[in-house]
Amino acid sequence: MKILVINCGSSSLKYQLINMENEEVLAKGNYERIGQGNSFLTHKVAGEKKVLENPVANHQEALEFMLKQLLHEEYGVISSLDEVNAIGHRVPHGTDLFNKSVLITEEVIQEIASCTELAPIHTPPILNGIEACKQVIPGKPMVAVFDTAFHQSIPEERYLYPIPYEYYKKYKMRKYGFHGTSHRYVSQRLAELMNKNVEELKIVVCHLGQGASLCAVEHGKSVDTSMGMTPVSGIMMCARSGDLDPSIVTFLMKKEGLSPDEIEDILNKKSGVLGISGVSPDFRDIENAADEGNEQAKLARNAYCYNVAQYIAKYAVSMNGIDAIAFTAGVGENQTNIRKCICDHLTWMGVELDTQANQVKSEEQEISTKTSKVKVWVVPTNEELVIARDTKEIVEL
Repeated sequence: MKILVINCGSSSLKYQLINMENEEVLAKGNYERIGQGNSFLTHKVAGEKKVLENPVANHQEALEFMLKQLLHEEYGVISSLDEVNAIGHRVPHGTDLFNKSVLITEEVIQEIASCTELAPIHTPPILNGIEACKQVIPGKPMVAVFDTAFHQSIPEERYLYPIPYEYYKKYKMRKYGFHGTSHRYVSQRLAELMNKNVEELKIVVCHLGQGASLCAVEHGKSVDTSMGMTPVSGIMMCARSGDLDPSIVTFLMKKEGLSPDEIEDILNKKSGVLGISGVSPDFRDIENAADEGNEQAKLARNAYCYNVAQYIAKYAVSMNGIDAIAFTAGVGENQTNIRKCICDHLTWMGVELDTQANQVKSEEQEISTKTSKVKVWVVPTNEELVIARDTKEIVEL
């Protein structure tokens, strides 16, 4: 069985074609700048990368061009679209309507559309991608895999906000969490690497990328997570503010004459380590600037590490202890100094980092010492594989 995994952004279309017989990635890529006149596709097959400039107006045109690459006579990986057995779609927000992946029907499409108000940036592109697949490769079963589904096991007292209960009932205002597909994969994979059953472990997964969230995974289930109703809350991120005093929002709006859209733009795109450092949202730039003596860059790095460590400590309360910590995503997998800085705040709970092992990048490896009471690992995430596995399981029912 071959599964096509689709992840649509507002101007992008990421994909992987996976052979589920051996879970081999046959091809993968990313179509960028869709609808902007300078669209291009980065397509990878067998370790070779091709960058193809091809302006497209929408996701349907992008999908059509991408499928041609899968069928290409020179570097194609399938001879016919009939070889694609099913399609899995990453859906960032499913509110409390979905606690697991589901087969996409017209009713499910309508329910996904009803989540648009809570995810106005993410939901329309997902619906565009689903519609494009219906038009370009009709008749293929499709499955929706929700980032929020994994967090539906969080207890009510942990997902409710301390505001009038009527707003929760009226607008579904509550913590939903994100990156659930990544947190699920990493926690399960970590248990395998530790030769344990995930039901035996208390794990904190640190998904640290451009967007970043932590998740307390107790006995295989999410019991708390840092992101809330939207992906801007939780720890400070590369350009997102994370948690802050809510009155700061209204104060700035009054002082600067900002509209709701303008303040959202500041909190989503101009805050976090970018906002404090004034340098960049990229931790590689932050590290370089800090090494060169930039005090604001040092401040941003130190504030970030302290903030992540605080959340890890919080989740020791959520689970009454921690067995292991996993670092994943772009920053978590590659920024060795950031991992060390975070772990330096956690020596009180028995975290001991192996300095040499911590030099690893984007590889599965334990980076704590043999005597560390809390084990620390780097576990590269693989959200696409989770989506493909869920899709295969559902279409075979």
